[in-house]
Amino acid sequence: MGNSVAIHPAIDAGVLPALPAFSGGVLHCKCPSDRVEVTISAQTAHNHACGCSKCWKPEGALFSQVAVVSRDKLKVTAHEEKLKVVDPGAAIQRHACTGCGVHMYGRIENKAHPFFGLDFVHTELSGVRGWSPPEFAAFVSSIIETGTDPARMPAIRARLKELGLEPYDCLSPPLMDAISTHVARSRQ
Repeated sequence: MGNSVAIHPAIDAGVLPALPAFSGGVLHCKCPSDRVEVTISAQTAHNHACGCSKCWKPEGALFSQVAVVSRDKLKVTAHEEKLKVVDPGAAIQRHACTGCGVHMYGRIENKAHPFFGLDFVHTELSGVRGWSPPEFAAFVSSIIETGTDPARMPAIRARLKELGLEPYDCLSPPLMDAISTHVARSRQ
């Protein structure tokens, strides 16, 4: 099996560890000129491979690679005028470049949402090493919704495990616990 199953270009060769004292970088869209630039001034957290049908994935990738950062650590530093929210009705407002279609960041505006205050980013758009590594794979079964043959799922899950990314059909247990804790507190 091994490398015969491609997950994501930034993950397929193996998951690299974060660099100590790494404090962020600049993300760029894929346009050849006038690129959207997003500056992240902190290390990311909860990086994971995501199979949901909403996340941006590089050409040919089965999964996206997405992490979070505090929204006060993200700033659009060039060509903000090219950004447009993909689906205004979605919980995560994914801001995509109108030129190349790349999702530059996702923001939750609903203050009651458990992840309010966190922005979702694709660290491979920076081109530099040091970001938090993917820790798990989320919404794995969702890749079937985007065209993956269900018969391939055992091999895909095996490859994720081989890469050290436990496959879940939701988020990781600690993140699911955080959501449930938020919901429980909001009901008190």
